[in-house]
Amino acid sequence: SSQVERLRQWLPRSGLMPAGAKLLVTREPGGTPLGEQLYPILFSRRLTVHSRAELLLFAADRAQHVEAVIRPALNAGHWVVSDRFSGSTVAYQGYGRGCDLELIHTLEQMATGGLTPDLTLWLDLPPQQAHARKSPQDRDRFEGAGLDFAQRVAHGFRQLARERGWRRIPAGEACATVEAAIQAATRSTFAA
Repeated sequence: SSQVERLRQWLPRSGLMPAGAKLLVTREPGGTPLGEQLYPILFSRRLTVHSRAELLLFAADRAQHVEAVIRPALNAGHWVVSDRFSGSTVAYQGYGRGCDLELIHTLEQMATGGLTPDLTLWLDLPPQQAHARKSPQDRDRFEGAGLDFAQRVAHGFRQLARERGWRRIPAGEACATVEAAIQAATRSTFAA
C-alpha cells in the first residue's frame, strides 16, 4: 500500500532504529518465491478455492515467509515491516469465510513459530468506502466477495484490535493524516 511505502521512507530517518539496523519491507502473500506463486491462485477471480484450502495456502505462505525472510532479518538485528500478517488470516478466513477460529489459531502458531509483531497497525477503512474505491472489474476475489463478506472481515479486525492491542488508524482520512497517525503510533511504541 502507499502507506507502507511512506513508512519505508520515514522509518530509517525517524531515529527509532538502532545504528546498523536495516529495514526490510515485505508483504503477505508474496514475500517469497513461493508466495509469489501462491498470490495469483489466492486472488484470482477465475478460480474457486474452498475456504479451508485458502486457509492452508495462506498458512503455507506465512510459514515460508517467516522462516525464509522475517526470522533471518530479525536474527540479524534488522527491522521488518510486513504488509499484512497472521491477523489478516483470522479476519478474512475466520470471520469472513467462517473457518474455525481454533483451527486458525493452531495454524497461526505453526506458521509463525510463535513469532508475534511488536506493533500491528490496523488501517481501518469502512467497507462501503473500500468497496467504492475500486470498480467491480478491478476487484480481486476478496474485494469481489460482496459487502456482507467485507463487513464480517471488518468485524473480525475490530475484534482482533481489541483482543491483541492493535493500533487502529482511521484510513478514510487524507493520506497525510493517515501517515501522521502511523508515524505517531510507531514513535510511541518504539521511542526509548
